[in-house]
Amino acid sequence: MSAGTSGTPAYAPVVCWSDRLELGEGIRWVDGRIVLTDILTGRLLAAPPGDPDRTGPLDVLAHLPVPLGAVAPVEGGPGSWIAAAGTGVCLLEADGTTRWHGRPEENASPAARMNDGVADPQGRFWAGSMAYDAVDGAGSLYRLDRDGTLTRVLTGVTVPNGPAFSADGTLLFLADSARGVIRTYPVDPATGDLGEPSVFTTLDAGSPDGLAVDQEGGLWTAVWGRGAVHHYRPDGTLDRVVPVPAAQPAGVCLGGHDGRTLYVTTARTGLTHPTPLDGAVFALRVEAPGRPTPPYRPTSAA
Repeated sequence: MSAGTSGTPAYAPVVCWSDRLELGEGIRWVDGRIVLTDILTGRLLAAPPGDPDRTGPLDVLAHLPVPLGAVAPVEGGPGSWIAAAGTGVCLLEADGTTRWHGRPEENASPAARMNDGVADPQGRFWAGSMAYDAVDGAGSLYRLDRDGTLTRVLTGVTVPNGPAFSADGTLLFLADSARGVIRTYPVDPATGDLGEPSVFTTLDAGSPDGLAVDQEGGLWTAVWGRGAVHHYRPDGTLDRVVPVPAAQPAGVCLGGHDGRTLYVTTARTGLTHPTPLDGAVFALRVEAPGRPTPPYRPTSAA
């Protein structure tokens, strides 16, 4: 990834690893490497050690028999993950076994699955759900508290994506992809209760998908259907559009040795004629670094 003569990043995406994902999302920088999900195949993937050129295949950390939307590492549990999977949220142990905190979408009508999710700076885990056929308003947002209580905190969304948080955890960014809007919600850091939403930005074309907040309070989003990622200033002003050579960018995160590499997942699902780069993971250099990925922090054994 080259930089311009002034030292400013050239914003040229390069392909990483040889995998082509059905629906790559939930990408995070964890313990010095990329971790991501291929939702529809139920796989948890990670960058392999000893592949500095990022040309080989991704490692498979786990393979579930249900869709796997996103994970967060568990504090005090090496190799364990809290996962938005299937119809609920589970603990994925280092040995591959699962223990469910709840399956609130088990009997949903229309049929639904979990989607993207992330831990907040206070150690809670948040994850969205959506109907398989993206029925309007059928999605929800859930919060897993540190004591293991799983609560539906938001209804009436269609395809919730993100979520992402400000550095102090007092502001939640949530994309409703099908409606082309990103909203912000005040968060009580002590309780996790949400305040009234505000519209952060509305896209004229394409769907906002995965989100990542940088250290300057700016927001990156993958734009599904438009082959691009957008960067917004903290006030919601669009200040950069970076083309990505794949039709369906789905997830973003900031990582790398200095936090200034933006990784972008993409998807092949639903494309009649996917190109060789649809489903690839890309990386590009950016100015503002990201913050460390927070873990889920259970108050007792998760």
